[in-house]
Amino acid sequence: MEGWTAAEIRRLAGPRGYPRGVEYFRQGRVHGMRVDQGVVTATVTGTHKYRVTLDVAPGEPVFACTCPIGMEGDFCKHCVATALAWLETLGEGEPHHPCADGPDPDTGITLEGVRAWLRQQDQEALVELLMEAAAEDEPLSQRLTLKAAATGAPSLATYREVLEQAIVPERFISYGEMYDYCRGADHAIDGLAELLDRGHGEAVIELSEHALACVESAVEGVDDSDGHLRSLLERVQELHLAACRQARPDPEELAERLFRWEVDGDRDTFFGAVEPYAEVLGERGLAAYRRLAEAVWAEVPARQPGERVPGDSGRRWRITHLMETLARQAGDVDALVAVLARDLSTAHAFSRIVDAYHQAGRDADAVAWAERGIEAFGDLADPRVQDFLADHYHREKRHDDALALIWPRFARGPGVESYRDLKRSAERANDWPEWRRRACDYLHARIRQEEAETRPTGWRGGFWSARSILVEVLLWEKHTDQAWEVARGGHCRQDLWLKLAALREEGHPQDAIAVYQRLIDPIVERKNNQAYAEAAGLLRRIRDLMAGLGEEGAFQGYLTTVRAAHKRKRNFMSLVDRLG
Repeated sequence: MEGWTAAEIRRLAGPRGYPRGVEYFRQGRVHGMRVDQGVVTATVTGTHKYRVTLDVAPGEPVFACTCPIGMEGDFCKHCVATALAWLETLGEGEPHHPCADGPDPDTGITLEGVRAWLRQQDQEALVELLMEAAAEDEPLSQRLTLKAAATGAPSLATYREVLEQAIVPERFISYGEMYDYCRGADHAIDGLAELLDRGHGEAVIELSEHALACVESAVEGVDDSDGHLRSLLERVQELHLAACRQARPDPEELAERLFRWEVDGDRDTFFGAVEPYAEVLGERGLAAYRRLAEAVWAEVPARQPGERVPGDSGRRWRITHLMETLARQAGDVDALVAVLARDLSTAHAFSRIVDAYHQAGRDADAVAWAERGIEAFGDLADPRVQDFLADHYHREKRHDDALALIWPRFARGPGVESYRDLKRSAERANDWPEWRRRACDYLHARIRQEEAETRPTGWRGGFWSARSILVEVLLWEKHTDQAWEVARGGHCRQDLWLKLAALREEGHPQDAIAVYQRLIDPIVERKNNQAYAEAAGLLRRIRDLMAGLGEEGAFQGYLTTVRAAHKRKRNFMSLVDRLG
């Protein structure tokens, strides 16, 4: 455990990073910790989720984190938390908590200490302290304003103003600022939840719709790469539904508003609202919803197979989804198919119709639509339609017709999955040996064609090549010797070489060693700590295999060439040094 002690962790992190890492550790923010061959990996939740890697083998600590500080090569608070969590797992059940022997002088006073101090202050002093804090903290000021506005009859004007201030940005909010922005918006929305708890459902309906409009207007003014605004939108929608259940607004007026939001909006607000709001809307509200939907649906033109309309709008998609929902609620499969059949421009449309009839137990109709889909799109028909129809043909003893559907899929997109589909179908026809020969011949022909057209350099080529596909197929069939011979003939994917080498370690260690040695350089050239750990793992396997052959001296000579080739990569060298 040399190099990984609480004292060393404190030294690496420094006086600022260590206390923060301790707090993350205490708060249980380290998740999914794994230890494999001396490498600890974990996810630490902070402002975002970050991935931490620690090499805990004896020697100089090697570490990495995907946070901005960790990407600079520093030992961040996420590394601290992970290291402390790992230390805690050591020993025979005795936790290695950083403060197990008393207070940690680096962490200072705790929040419990602050709470105890506050209880000793008089009310006026606390009021002044809170007002000073609110003057410098906009989210806190907004929270206090809402709490004051909630006393007695709620001031809706105040709530609207606070919601706008918290949600509508005055300037562009960058990615790094989104956490604080959303926290402030969440605090404002908390005010609506508190208002609902006090029984003001009617007010919350109005205010939540105002908040939704604010969120929609904020979309263009923020970098929402992580989808925080979607979470805000969903939370406000949940409050709106709860308020409607409490206040029971006029169902027809509610239907009108929900419908306009759902069909005419730009942000999918209240998308699919008719299902969760069905109980609130009741028969009268649902009837109004249906009238509104049918009026719009009547203007939606039909589309034929392969037809494309430039500039297609999301409005059509939303009204289609709504009409599907209404048909499903009514339990009318023919009405549902009529909606789906309005747009037959894609192969997937036929799949949905086939599935609808199949789920309803009307397989004759499903087969008829499946055959229409095959006629319309041929070999490009949806695979689910092909599978459904092939299964029907097999049950009808029309095996040639079934295989005529399955073979083109393999020929167009060869791979283990399509090969497996072909095997299942051919076995039902009791003709797999012949179809297997045909499939392998086809892949060999593709290999010859590809290698005649291009000559890739470097042994790492051929990621999606026919040769790689054939090797993968042979490995799936457990024909490892055949797979090895095919791979040796040309360029093959790196992951397949690793599988082949692992399979040949026992009977053909020299083959495995040669593969691992060829892999070292390209892996190291990825130039990150994860790659270095992966390459070090391969070096350990080479060492063990060569030791089994009595070639320890040859391994040391090989290790010298590795050091010479990568001597500038400090983190990798620290791992290599541990091997000998």
